[in-house]
Amino acid sequence: MLEYLDIDDMDIMNFKKLVASNVKKIRLKNNITQSELSQIIGHKSASTIGKIEASIDNKHYNLEQLYKISKALDVDICQFFK
Repeated sequence: MLEYLDIDDMDIMNFKKLVASNVKKIRLKNNITQSELSQIIGHKSASTIGKIEASIDNKHYNLEQLYKISKALDVDICQFFK
């Protein structure tokens, strides 16, 4: 039988911040701007990337974005979750 996981909103928020922080760290290591990353993954502006990195408006990356970012930065997607 499956058991309910006791995961609160703070756990989820911290997880999203961890992923965003790791993406930012890897992005900066690769000398890619928010604008450049935005264009590479198909966004018209850097505002979404900026909001995610700054934890504004509860924005976060979805799986498709993370996959595209991992390809753009030439890094295993698992690196975002460490």
